[in-house]
Amino acid sequence: MNQHRLDLMLCGGTGCHASGASEFKEALGAELERQNLDREIRIIETGCNGFCAVGPVMLVQPEGIFYQQLQPGDAEELVEEHFLKGRPVQRLLYKEPASKETIPIMDEIPFFANQMFRAMRNKGQIDPESIDEYIARDGYFGMARAVNELTPEEIIEEVKTSGLRGRGGAGFPAGVKWGFAAKAEGDIKYVLCNADEGDPGAFMDRSILEADPHAVLEGMIIAARAIGASRGYIYCRTEYPLAIDRLSLAIENARNYGLLGEDILGSGFDFDIDIYQGAGAFVCGEETALMRSIEGKRGMPRPRPPFPANKGLWDRPTVLNNVETMANVGQIILNGGEWYASVGTESSKGTKVFAMSGDVNNIGLVEVPMGITLRKMIFDIGGGIPKKRKFKAVQLGGPSGGCVPEKYLDTPVDYEEIAKVGAIMGSGGVIVMDEKTCMVDMARFFMDFIQDESCGKCTPCREGTRRILEILDKIASGHGTPGDIEILEDLCDVIKTSSLCGLGQTAPNPVLSTLRYFREEYDAHVYEKRCPAKRCAALLKFTVDPDKCKKCGMCYKVCPSGAITWQKKEVASIDREKCVQCLACYDACRYDAIE
Repeated sequence: MNQHRLDLMLCGGTGCHASGASEFKEALGAELERQNLDREIRIIETGCNGFCAVGPVMLVQPEGIFYQQLQPGDAEELVEEHFLKGRPVQRLLYKEPASKETIPIMDEIPFFANQMFRAMRNKGQIDPESIDEYIARDGYFGMARAVNELTPEEIIEEVKTSGLRGRGGAGFPAGVKWGFAAKAEGDIKYVLCNADEGDPGAFMDRSILEADPHAVLEGMIIAARAIGASRGYIYCRTEYPLAIDRLSLAIENARNYGLLGEDILGSGFDFDIDIYQGAGAFVCGEETALMRSIEGKRGMPRPRPPFPANKGLWDRPTVLNNVETMANVGQIILNGGEWYASVGTESSKGTKVFAMSGDVNNIGLVEVPMGITLRKMIFDIGGGIPKKRKFKAVQLGGPSGGCVPEKYLDTPVDYEEIAKVGAIMGSGGVIVMDEKTCMVDMARFFMDFIQDESCGKCTPCREGTRRILEILDKIASGHGTPGDIEILEDLCDVIKTSSLCGLGQTAPNPVLSTLRYFREEYDAHVYEKRCPAKRCAALLKFTVDPDKCKKCGMCYKVCPSGAITWQKKEVASIDREKCVQCLACYDACRYDAIE
């Protein structure tokens, strides 16, 4: 029984660590000890809370008070005012950006109130390094039911009933995949968890591993029981040291509790898990490349069929799902497939975790029911666009996804509806763009990443992505010529239809979607030598419009090269000989006075 008066749930995810959570924890602990409160108030370092935009954050339980943007200097006031006198510190509470209304209770903050937590049900609620706290919240109960009460066929049927689809991008039904592997012949079978997560702006899997590693282990054990596997691997990139540390501890604790290893819970079922650390290659997120990497070979995709369910790791029947998929399985078996299927749309059941970043107020990790609209996700949960700018587009599905323009903001978020507007669900990256985003430049950014990460095995992807990037560079630098856009379209078609793996087949999506919805921007670059969004430096002249300039001096203050001349109450001017075209002045000007 908890003897503490208050539990201070301090976010200890990677994002909050980078914002100074460790320093704040040290200062808070010292102050609690100084005030002799350390025996009745304890600090619990959790995983990612999700609200990355306002970190470091802390939830005071059982009161539900939510504190944000905490710094070491806040510790003394928090202890004195709140923990001694019972008066929450107002300046550290969340304030709505638009109304400036203070909202002290976490569950009432729109960012949290509009979400539904399934895969992330324990985030910010438990110490991820304590197996006891996971068990106290019904952890491993689903696994116990799967191991002791259900047959493998019944487990697979329950997962099929849930409608759970792989959350790694393709959206293939998990229960169907498990069924194939269960029927495949082989005395040795494997269960793999893909925690590679290489998309720019994506941090869903990392955050789940940091906040709730046992949920992933439980899902893998159930999958192993369903297909008859005795060995499992979690493929996690080395760039996730905190996730690997917590995952390693979770595996050790599970073994000590008899939940991994031989004769699990006295059932006669054997299964163990190891972590395999990848070097960070994007292509190793593709299932066959991932398996080759674990085998000690170069991570390159192979043709399919045969599919991994029949011939996977070391040519043995293998099931591979990503972190989010596995994190849902324990609850599905415990609560039933119909419980999980009661949320979502007809074809896309349950919830989906997204990493929301870019030009949006509430950057962070969100979990929403399938079928929610993009508008609700970006504006109600995400808090809309900062600096009173207009929404322009949202990139869904990572670098291989597509841009969705404003007219499709009411599109429901599910696999089929997102595909209709030219994007993909992907693993869950959501990058929001405002009116100052150049879509040619954005397509070039994603294509630069894709080209660099191509494994080079097949010619369409290796050479085609390089050629697309060359043309985009040419257009953005002001050297585009008539016919370039048509060549882009032809190249995209060839790469899409003839590449070996999913990376190559989806590589043209950023170009195709921006051409589909923002063709006029490409035309302006090629035929008018003009960047409508004023982002492509080679097409800009950098002058100050005296009629728009408000004489505020913001451009002068941010210029790194001393190219701007300004005095108080005077219009600024730019020396183009000194200008390095860094766009700092343009970004700083709130009045569109930089031409």
